[in-house]
Amino acid sequence: MIEIKNLHANIEGKEILKGLTLTVNAGEVHAIMGPNGAGKSTLASILAGREEYEITEGEVTFEGADLLDLSTEERAHLGLFLAFQYPVEIPGVSNVNFLRTAINETREAKGEDPISAKEFMAMVREKSKIVELDSKLASRSVNEGFSGGEKKRNEIFQMAMLNPKLAVLDETDSGLDIDALRIVANGVNTLKSADNASIVITHYQRLLDYIVPDFVHVLHDGKIVKTGNKDLALELEEKGYDWIKEETQVG
Repeated sequence: MIEIKNLHANIEGKEILKGLTLTVNAGEVHAIMGPNGAGKSTLASILAGREEYEITEGEVTFEGADLLDLSTEERAHLGLFLAFQYPVEIPGVSNVNFLRTAINETREAKGEDPISAKEFMAMVREKSKIVELDSKLASRSVNEGFSGGEKKRNEIFQMAMLNPKLAVLDETDSGLDIDALRIVANGVNTLKSADNASIVITHYQRLLDYIVPDFVHVLHDGKIVKTGNKDLALELEEKGYDWIKEETQVG
């Protein structure tokens, strides 16, 4: 589905990614863990198309297309979704209008007719149940006045509505209490299928108690230095990241 080869990137002259390589296939969940400054959020931002990063080497192929040559809108139309670490508020734009516009833009890009009002509202009711999102929140301005947990649940609600092929969750567990974490994780698990994939970026193992990854990758100093299964996340929780740094230096 997505293949990242030897990706190098910098911002304001500082190199952040230093040869990152990763392949994610349909039906898989990949967790990326690592200390602050390792490049986790940089990777998410680059995949989403943020322009302040300079790609100096490497390539990213998504669904057969050169992702780095596509605009943010084109990436979304192909099925790429980013759940933000800090979801933004959009005053004056209701959730339902925002999502209906996004869905219809994607349908238009695929040569499909706009979604009908009846079909759209039925989808809103169905998908909001997945993350236990109050129907009143679905009608309010995007994230305006939402609590931290409500914002994260709204991100997964948007993901459910847009049905992306690849979801990149950038520290979605950040700031969540245990109940909100369970709800968000349940939403991600419910939406998993053989036709889509997820990249879950997190500092902490606790999220992976709820979202069980097929692969866990450790990102250190701009590249993936270790890959394993869920047991690797448990080892990181027990030992921290210092042993990874030491192992890398020895290697």
